[in-house]
Amino acid sequence: MYDLHVHSNFSIDSKSSMEDMTLAAMEKNLKTICFADRIVLDFTVNKINLSFRTEDYLRNINQVKYKYLKEIEILTGLEIGMQPHLGGSYDAIIDKYPLDYIIMSVHSVDGKDIFIDDFLQDIDQSHALYLYYQQVYQCLEAYDNFDVLGLFDGVDRYLGNKNLSSIYQDHFPRIRDILSLLISKGKGLEVNSSALRFGLDYFHPKQAILELYREQGGEIITLGSSANSPEYIGHSYRQMERLLKELGFKYFYIYRDRKKIPINIS
Repeated sequence: MYDLHVHSNFSIDSKSSMEDMTLAAMEKNLKTICFADRIVLDFTVNKINLSFRTEDYLRNINQVKYKYLKEIEILTGLEIGMQPHLGGSYDAIIDKYPLDYIIMSVHSVDGKDIFIDDFLQDIDQSHALYLYYQQVYQCLEAYDNFDVLGLFDGVDRYLGNKNLSSIYQDHFPRIRDILSLLISKGKGLEVNSSALRFGLDYFHPKQAILELYREQGGEIITLGSSANSPEYIGHSYRQMERLLKELGFKYFYIYRDRKKIPINIS
């Protein structure tokens, strides 16, 4: 099993050490994990940078990587919280260090964090989705230095009405544009099981989006959990594999040194 989206206490949402996360992954017989701790620049309307000393981060990963070299493969990644104007700032971090894998996620719309800044307060759900997908498209237009788009449709977590299928139909033309642009750039799409922890009954992204991605020729899929504590590592991995197989995907991918490597879906 493989989990390419694992957080440690270098991320604001985790209190778990890299060693604890690694030991949990080994107990669950995972073959490979990737620490993709979160850097978010211009966070919230207060423009705070949620970051960490990258040297310390790499040092910690290398410590567990070589300590458990014979038991598990540990990859080095980042999850970046993108806004259209932040490309140069992220390049200054990404290009400086040896990294295996970069996830680009969109947590903000027009400078407002989706959760912290109450972006969804007093706004129609359909209009919120329109603004969110516009922002995702603009980020993709503006930036190339990443490997996969993560937590696509992550905004669903914060919409009060969990029955979203009807209002999503109106936004599929823009979602199609996003997927087409993603494919043209040679980038991948993350399938993430963390939606289940937020009361949703599907993965990020939902099956209809995965079907649309597949119909347009999309092939590059990675699997992750956004695990921020040991019990969530590898969460619902087999179900994600099974869904991908049902949709006609033959492979998912892992990344080493920013190069994608296909893994047969069992």
